[in-house]
Parts: sequence; structure tokens; C-alpha cells
Amino acid sequence: MTNVGKKTDPKLTRDFVEERYERSIIDVLTEYIRIPNKSPGFDPDWQKLGHMETAVQLLAGWAREHAPPGTELSIERLEGSPPLIYMDIPATGDARPDDTVLLYGHYDKQPEMHGWDQDKGPWIPLREGDKLYGRGGADDGYAIFASLTAINALREQGIPHTRCVVIIEGCEESGSPDLPKYIAHLKDRIGTPSLVVCLDSGCGNYDQMWCTTSLRGLLMGTLRVEILREGVHSGDASGVVASSFRILRQLLDRLEDPRTGTILPSELYVQIPRDRIEQAAACAEVLGSAVYDKFPFVAGASAVSDERTELVLNRTWRPALAVTGVDGLPSLADAGNVLRPHTALKLSMRLPPTLDGQAAAEHVTKLFTSDPPYGAKVSFEGVEHAAGWNAPPVSEWLESAMHEASKAYFGPEAAFMGEGGSIPFMGMLGEAFPEAQFLITGVLGPMSNAHGPNEFLHLPTAKRLTCCVSDIITSHYLRS
Repeated sequence: MTNVGKKTDPKLTRDFVEERYERSIIDVLTEYIRIPNKSPGFDPDWQKLGHMETAVQLLAGWAREHAPPGTELSIERLEGSPPLIYMDIPATGDARPDDTVLLYGHYDKQPEMHGWDQDKGPWIPLREGDKLYGRGGADDGYAIFASLTAINALREQGIPHTRCVVIIEGCEESGSPDLPKYIAHLKDRIGTPSLVVCLDSGCGNYDQMWCTTSLRGLLMGTLRVEILREGVHSGDASGVVASSFRILRQLLDRLEDPRTGTILPSELYVQIPRDRIEQAAACAEVLGSAVYDKFPFVAGASAVSDERTELVLNRTWRPALAVTGVDGLPSLADAGNVLRPHTALKLSMRLPPTLDGQAAAEHVTKLFTSDPPYGAKVSFEGVEHAAGWNAPPVSEWLESAMHEASKAYFGPEAAFMGEGGSIPFMGMLGEAFPEAQFLITGVLGPMSNAHGPNEFLHLPTAKRLTCCVSDIITSHYLRS
């Protein structure tokens, strides 16, 4: 029987989700972690090696076994692109046939990264208490399980819901370059969602549900300086020939203050909306020292500031630069007295959510390549940019639903904060469906370390968040 007009029983939902995770989901997630299915941007041989195919078959196989009756599931394939899992779950009750909830996640992974604890590794799943260690469990392998389990919890209690579409893509960690093709390919089948749920974001703590209000954009490229055709004896050339490393330092100083890390060009900033500043202050109050002490500082190190609200805004609405790779430098063991011919740095720059990424890329490229010191050959190559995203105003029903769900399964009300990372899918959907409401949330909390060593999925948070999504889908159905 369908309980039209009724909401879920939190205890029944909690028990169902707990049972499903412990008896089925965690085992399959463990197998998923073992698969080294690095995103195509990090593995040019991904098709030949077949790890992406192995992962998609594992997840689709579980989904076929546990999808609600009437679900249409397909593995979509476009030439040269990793496959995408698409599920269309019909409405129950008297839901409008044209009303749709879109749930999103991805199954591709970041590369290994050094620094894992001795008993852990990116492809070595290990459960320790509440944590499941390994690459991709939290970012974002759990999403397909959470999405279907949230819907199944409603079916179990006879609670009606609107039509749900689930999309699990395979190139998010590469910037989702193939996703626009898939969205165009599936446009008629997807329809026009009125609610988008993305499970690929973070949480400020594990004590409440966190809702992402904005995402920064991303600008990446390789800055390369060449000063000689070949390396020469440093005793002969130093003092006559400028070090390519020193030239790189000068170029970086055009972009970033080396003392504070502040990005210098005003063109790379936006005016931060007043409501986002107020939310940052509220989050700083909730999190306290967790704003910074969630990071694994070495003994004696500290954050760039002790102003917590400013740190939140730095992380969510201001540009920032990171050097993520280097070429042209030998290992310490192999470093002779040679003035090297070139140095190259891989740069990753986070952009404010509403900044034009293309304009930023053009500005930074010109900044680096104009008037090079000593006439060196300077290039900024492989430039890619991804749009940021700022959430539309939250409707009254959704804000109320988020608070109610958080209180039911966590205790405190939901919290709202921007995230420092990028999810290109959100910008695409924001443009495609400007009238939709967005629930962007996730399990990447303190020390979970997505992209780095010792990544883990905090299992109680995954379970509670699954329950929250189930309740919010009900509230979506009941909204007036």
C-alpha cells in the first residue's frame, strides 16, 4: 500500500539503510576500491587496461540487483569516452509524470598519491572501525549505493516519490570533459529536473548534514621556462646565465604574493555576495578550530591566518594557487652541479565561483608569457578551466526539509557552506536547468583526504546522509 501524504518513519529508514550497507554495500564498495580505475585525465591507457570497464560493470551489476521494480538501467557509451551509468526510476503514488529528481555521482578516481600509511594503500581497502580506507570510496563510489538505497527506503515503507534519474559518470576527476556530450545525448530522456541531488561534495564535520552553497572554479596548466638548449656546468654558467628556476619564481610573483599567498591581479576576484559572507561567519562559529586543524599540519605549523571567517572565505570565494607537479628537476640523489636548461611547474589555481574561467585563463596566460625575464622561452601549456558555481536561492520547502532531515538522523540542524573544490557538472546543470533546486552534499569531512593519501569513507555519515536524501525526496514529492 502507498502511504500518500505521509513521511518516512526515521527508525524504519535508519534500520533499512543500516542493514543494506552492512549486508551488501560495504562488501561491493570494498571490491570497488581494489580497482585502479584512474580517471582518463590521469591514465591515457584507460581503455586498453580495462579498469574503468571493470568498475562500471561492478557498480551496474549491484544496481541491477537492487534497483526498484520498473527501473530502466543502461550503460551509455559514446566513442572515446568512459561509459556512464543511467537509471530511470518511475514515480510512485500520484506524482506528476513530468516531475523529476536527478541524482548524480561518479566512479572514476584520482591517482595513487604518495604517503599512505604502511598498512594502507589506494587500492587496498581496509575497514578500521567507522572508516573504510582506500581510493574512491568517499569520492565518489558510495554515491550510486546511497542514491538507490535512499529510494528503496521509501519503497520499503510505501512512501511515494517523484520520478528519479540517476547518473554516474566516469570522467569527473578529469574535469568532466565528456559529460556535456552525455547530457546532450540523454537530454530527452532526462527531461527537466526540479531537484538536483549531488553526492560528491564535502562536510565541515560529521555531526550534521552539510549543504554546499558554492563551488570554486579551476584553472590548470603547465608553466615552462627554457633558458638553455642543454644543461651546463653550474660553476661555469652561474652568474652569467639566469637559473630557469629563478625565472619561474619571478613569473609566479606576478600572480601571487610570495609572502602571503594572496593572488595579486584584481581581475581574478569577484564581489562576494553578502549572504555568503554571513554563512561563512556562521560556519566559522560552528566549526571553531576545525576550520584549520582538520588538516595534517606538521608539528609547529599553522594556518595562514587565525581569522576563521576569513579562512572560510579564502577557501570558498577567493582565488588561490597550488603547485602540484614539477619537471626538469632531478632527484636529490641524481642532482649534479649542473645549471639546468629548463624547469616546468604544473599549476592548479582555484577561482571564485562566479568568475569567468575563460577570461581568467587568458589573463593568466598573458601575465606569464608577456615580457619574459632575460628573453627566456616561456610557455603556459595544456591550459584547462572549469566553471565554478553559486547555488540559486533555496526554496522554503527545501531548506525546511534539509533541517528536518539533519535533525532526524544527525541531531543538529543542517549547515550551509561553500566548498573550495570544483564539480563541473554543477555549472553545466545550473545553466541547463535554471529553475531547478539543488542539494549538493557529501561525506568528505575532516581528515577524509580525498585525492591524497589515507582517503577514507566515514561510514556512519554515509548512512545518515543516505537517510537524509530519502527524507528530502519525500519532501520534494509533498511540496506544494
